[in-house]
Amino acid sequence: MRPMIRQALLLLGLAFLPAIGQAVYHRTTAPWNEPTLKEGEVRLTQARDWGDSVIWVDARPDEQFQRDHIPLAVQLNEDRWDELFPQFIEKWSPDKRVVIYCSTLSCALSHDVTKRLKEQAGLPNVYVLNGGWEAWQDALK
Repeated sequence: MRPMIRQALLLLGLAFLPAIGQAVYHRTTAPWNEPTLKEGEVRLTQARDWGDSVIWVDARPDEQFQRDHIPLAVQLNEDRWDELFPQFIEKWSPDKRVVIYCSTLSCALSHDVTKRLKEQAGLPNVYVLNGGWEAWQDALK
């Protein structure tokens, strides 16, 4: 009886080796490793999949936008809302999705602009880019 138990344990252990190898090899790409999205957020991969139906909105301060931004992004921030909002509306259409970003994951500027577009302007399909500008920069590496 003992040899059969030993054999069963040995086979069970050998069966786990490929799974352990996969877990170690793919530990950084495992879905449980991705941060949870807050309501209204979107990952960069999904926003890019939307292609031309996205309007990218940069909620960062002027000097950061001038230094660099996502190609074709429109600037819209709280500091110059009244001046920049009409320029944004010229590019907006109901069939477009709006993806707003700021500097980092912890930056609240994109959430502020998103809230204002949804509540005050009544726009649908407005999302915050999870990770912000940092996520975009990391994807370019």
